Amino acid sequence: MGHFVMEGNLLRQLVRDAKAGDAASFERIVILHECLVLRVAQRILLNGEDAKDAAQEVFIRLHRTLSRFDEEKDLGPWLYRLTVNVCRDVLRRGKRNVPLDIVSDSADAAPDPEQSAVAAQQYRIVLDALQELSPREREAVVLRDLEGRSTEEVAEILGSSETTVRSQLSTGRIKMKNYVTARLRRRK
Repeated sequence: MGHFVMEGNLLRQLVRDAKAGDAASFERIVILHECLVLRVAQRILLNGEDAKDAAQEVFIRLHRTLSRFDEEKDLGPWLYRLTVNVCRDVLRRGKRNVPLDIVSDSADAAPDPEQSAVAAQQYRIVLDALQELSPREREAVVLRDLEGRSTEEVAEILGSSETTVRSQLSTGRIKMKNYVTARLRRRK
């Protein structure tokens, strides 16, 4: 899981220490993963306030269930799965209409304001296109295309078969392409 900040052995030690009751180790796990969890929640929920609430709930659940986690396994897939499950719960409850106000990851790295503005605009289009997808398609696209997970990992995280994930990805990508194409035509 290339997105995780620490080397696997050090993260496993933090998990072991947190399971043993070391609050500082758990806090370190949260700090290391809070941006990732929030980013995934924002992309799935497309709602800033709900994403913040979901991220908080993910870490509450992580704390509550950490004793059952096998620290010899990679925390990444489990954390992604927790995030997806919490987002599903939020979607079932119904989300609020609070606009998502986030800046793309690439905009942060852009050296000049014009590049930052273009990157933010492109990212906004991607977020708008994600609204066209069903929740399951959105989860698959976010995890595979935006988070860079393999199809096998996405299937494991979502509790689906690889065939189902491929189908959701194909349908989702087509819907997003059609949305972007239509949006660009309207601009002309």
